[in-house]
Amino acid sequence: MKKQTLLAAALLALGGFSGAALADLTVAIAGPMTGQYASAGDQIRKGAEMAIADINARGGVLGQKLKLEIGDDACDPKQAVSVANTMVNKGIVYMHGHWCSSSTIPASDVYADADILVATVSTNPQVTERGLPNVFRIMGRDDQQGLVAGGYLADHFKDRKVAVVDDKSAYGKGLADEMAKAMSAKGLKPALRESITAGERDYSSLIAKFKQAGVDVMAFGGYHTEVALILRQAQAAGLQLTVMGGDTMTNAELVTAAGPAADNVLFTFSPDARKNPDAAPVVEKFRAAKVEPEGYVLYAYAAMQLFEQVATAANSTRYAELEKAMRSGNFKTVIGDLAFGPKGDLNVPGFVVYRWQGGQYDYVQ
Repeated sequence: MKKQTLLAAALLALGGFSGAALADLTVAIAGPMTGQYASAGDQIRKGAEMAIADINARGGVLGQKLKLEIGDDACDPKQAVSVANTMVNKGIVYMHGHWCSSSTIPASDVYADADILVATVSTNPQVTERGLPNVFRIMGRDDQQGLVAGGYLADHFKDRKVAVVDDKSAYGKGLADEMAKAMSAKGLKPALRESITAGERDYSSLIAKFKQAGVDVMAFGGYHTEVALILRQAQAAGLQLTVMGGDTMTNAELVTAAGPAADNVLFTFSPDARKNPDAAPVVEKFRAAKVEPEGYVLYAYAAMQLFEQVATAANSTRYAELEKAMRSGNFKTVIGDLAFGPKGDLNVPGFVVYRWQGGQYDYVQ
């Protein structure tokens, strides 16, 4: 009887060990899967799902398949914290998220307390300035893209009146402030400095202020949905408005909502990963699946590639080893080589200016 008990215990221990070794690794994405910015969440989901399918087809990470959890924060800070707590309870080992800076900042505190590695595209400087050791940014910062956007406006619109407008969000206000600072440093003072409330439908009072001040260029910190409405309403009021925005203007939904007026939109974004020769096979795979890998699609794909390579370099999925490997490595992804500085920011961030034209965006000529 004793021998049987010992044998059963040994088999149970062996089975438990084997099950743990073969268990899926749970990774996650979080962002606006519903609400007015849901198209960005859709980009993130498509990128992550394709990456995980490709990684699992190669055998997974350290012999374990990846399982994806998806969190919907609707770009609401309180909902983001709730999503983060849910993800902690689900035992995730890695998070690509959130999207809105106002969500990423509070959610990242939850992940820090739980020792979960985070890779984000949120651009507000405070995402990494708070000293959280678990947070890494795979895109540049608003003080960097604001410098590029504001400098471009000062160089190319120095004889025009420019209004600087934000949507009161952490992302929008931060970006608008940086654009205004860069413009002023090069001698172009904002003709107006205004704030709107995201989600409003009527911007007639803002447009009236533009017309009264002679403004026909808007430097905007915020999201594409508001820009589309402002452009359409400006056009209806007889104002041909040029807009300079940030990285969130990459969404094709802007063209659908704004129509031909979208051709008046300039914006800053990282160099187009679709033009990266190393990304060509992945880009073609997305297009074969009828998905244009614009905006954040390839960033989500890269975030999962990053986890695969970091875990492989660490030969572990434990947080301490992952963080150490992330800080010391150089990782090749579809968006280029990624290496991080002491705060978790990219060592070589880059922003360039784009223009929408005929339903497509490309570098300004």
